[in-house]
Amino acid sequence: MTETIQNKLKLGFGLMRLPKLEDGSIDVEQTKQMVDLFMEAGGTYFDTAFAYPGSEEAIRKALVERYDRNSYTLASKLMASDAWNDEETTKNEIKVSLERSGAGYFDYYLLHAIQRTNYKYYDELGLWDYVKQLKEEGLIRHYGFSFHADPELLEELLNKHPDVEFVQLQVNYADWENPGVQSRRNMEICKAHGKPVVVMEPVKGGILADPIQAVKEIFDRENNGMSYASWALRFVLEKDNLLAVLSGMSSLEQMKDNLSFVKDFTPLNEHEEEAIKQAQAAIDADKSIPCTACHYCTKGCPMNIPIPEIFTVENRKKGSPEFRTKREYVIVTNGKGKASDCIQCGQCEGVCPQHLPIISLLEQCRQFED
Repeated sequence: MTETIQNKLKLGFGLMRLPKLEDGSIDVEQTKQMVDLFMEAGGTYFDTAFAYPGSEEAIRKALVERYDRNSYTLASKLMASDAWNDEETTKNEIKVSLERSGAGYFDYYLLHAIQRTNYKYYDELGLWDYVKQLKEEGLIRHYGFSFHADPELLEELLNKHPDVEFVQLQVNYADWENPGVQSRRNMEICKAHGKPVVVMEPVKGGILADPIQAVKEIFDRENNGMSYASWALRFVLEKDNLLAVLSGMSSLEQMKDNLSFVKDFTPLNEHEEEAIKQAQAAIDADKSIPCTACHYCTKGCPMNIPIPEIFTVENRKKGSPEFRTKREYVIVTNGKGKASDCIQCGQCEGVCPQHLPIISLLEQCRQFED
């Protein structure tokens, strides 16, 4: 597959975690400034989705209405779910996405968040053939899928659908050999099938931008003045077979930081690679909950439990003995469900990209209610 526009940076602007105003809405003005810096630096790849609240509308205002359509590429996604397992509703997502974004067409279109618990829906609803139809109609230029599962399923899907043009994978130094994610093996399979990779979660939902103390100490010893996020992004950017590496930037400062080392990218040297290995070992020994706060789990929770926020309280308690856990727990659950309200329906575990045992973890977090 050849890119419709050359992505000079290989850095992609992920639009899942855009900056927010105090009322919770997306800060479009700050997003405009971020888009401008990104485009000025040579970035072209923007990634949104039907399932990202407000993202498609925001990028219409910040990008589509302000730049020539031939100067950038835009990706969006279609998600099938047992929550709306209806063919007409699911296939209508692209019409909604095109209306929200005003893009006219999507350069890259993905079957979204495929994993063991949902991949059959995409077959049952005929979505693999549907994206081919969309391409024939000119509504998309390239189609692929984003993937959160094991190498065996990835191999099966690529054998079954050889005309897929690219794959989006979770890749970062924490998950490179993680048996629950298997980033390295999935990258190898895509390369063997000749499918370029779009990387998502290179900083694992922000976890590697503000890592555990043991990792901070490892990188601080290097004393190179670079951010913790830069270590994570450089680890991924030096891989081959890349179409883009998405960074879900949430502020102008994050955009500036990323561009500071991506524009004149320097691969990790041998000494830095050793530091990464030490960081990987420290993370493997850590017992924090590796939640990326994607909030897929909360969308269908019948008890309206703020699962990622509760897990953040648990992680911060481990990181600081002085952290006022019960007070923070009351704040994040105010007006919402508590850990003890979980009815163990399992819908959250079925959609979690990190495959976390959410039910048992919530049971563990009931301690904050005592």
